[in-house]
Amino acid sequence: MPELEFWWLIAFPAFFALGWLAARIDIKHLVTESRRVPRSYFTGLNFLLNEQPDKAIEAFIEVVKVDPETVELHFALGSLFRRRGETERAIRMHKNLLERSDLAREQRVLALYELGQDYLKAGLLDRAEEVFVRLRDGPHRATALKNLLDIYQQEKDWEKAIDVARELERDSGQGWQKEIANFYCELAAQEINHSRPDAARGHLDDALRANRKCVRASILGGDLAAAAGDHGAGIEHWKRIEAQNPAYLALVAQRLLKSFQALGETEQGLTLLRGYLAAHPSLDLLDVVFQLSIDAKGAQAAYELVRDELRRNPTLLGLDRLLEAQLLTAPAERRPELEMVRSLVHGQTRRIARYRCETCGFRARQFYWQCPACGGWETYPPRRTEEFDAA
Repeated sequence: MPELEFWWLIAFPAFFALGWLAARIDIKHLVTESRRVPRSYFTGLNFLLNEQPDKAIEAFIEVVKVDPETVELHFALGSLFRRRGETERAIRMHKNLLERSDLAREQRVLALYELGQDYLKAGLLDRAEEVFVRLRDGPHRATALKNLLDIYQQEKDWEKAIDVARELERDSGQGWQKEIANFYCELAAQEINHSRPDAARGHLDDALRANRKCVRASILGGDLAAAAGDHGAGIEHWKRIEAQNPAYLALVAQRLLKSFQALGETEQGLTLLRGYLAAHPSLDLLDVVFQLSIDAKGAQAAYELVRDELRRNPTLLGLDRLLEAQLLTAPAERRPELEMVRSLVHGQTRRIARYRCETCGFRARQFYWQCPACGGWETYPPRRTEEFDAA
């Protein structure tokens, strides 16, 4: 026992001496390292702290020239400037890196990728495309392809967008059928605008091959048939939507009505639309059926239709239409009160009668196949905000 205490008395001072020696070595190493850091580095930091980014950039460029190890600092600053929206400065920093002859291959590829992001953020799509085409066969392939897809959509170069989407599909194993079908629909719409219906039909066939549930292709196919005077074919195209996605029937209700009227079959059209309304409730569909009922059956029939629908699916738009039908049949002395109530309800329905993107929440009075805010395809359910919230 006394021997153990003796060894402990020797060990404690020894451990203390070793710790002190290690600390001295670390301090000496840090001092040596700090002396190696160029003065331009501290000058640049000082400029940054004093909100003088232009002078800071110049200082950090000097640091990179003196010490290649500070390349990471360049990357960090370039990304910082891009996030702040200072794309010109970010481009300048990343181009400066690419001009270095001693830059490692991995760093060169990364600098090129960052430069592509700078161009994209700055809206220089042609230059960004050039960069990402060079990167599509390297380690940044997946991101490069997604950026190229974004560029081609902005440029409305739908054929290239289709090719890139198919590459992404092959690489990732994930389906891009919805997007590819919409790209074909965009090509069809361009052909329709240039009065080339046969070419448009070819693109619509391609859209349905890519995605057999592409409602947009059925809508455009019906539009082409109706425009050519073949209303029966147009109706058949639009009726297919019930099997594809019945929620979109509201978008073709007015088209169906006009084609049935053109064929002299208004009664059959009303029966079909009322069946759709019963099976697939929709505010827009209710609106069309309500107006058609007033024209074909009179105000009382329209009132009974809306009343029954309001009991089954209570909405402000339904109430608005109910009050409108009551106004048409109410005695003169009751109309001022009904008009006042309907005016209040109608103002509220106009405020909420919007479509809303499921991805980003962007609201619009108009229906979009591609969200103007987030760029997603078919992210707008064809339902008004009131229905969306209730669902």
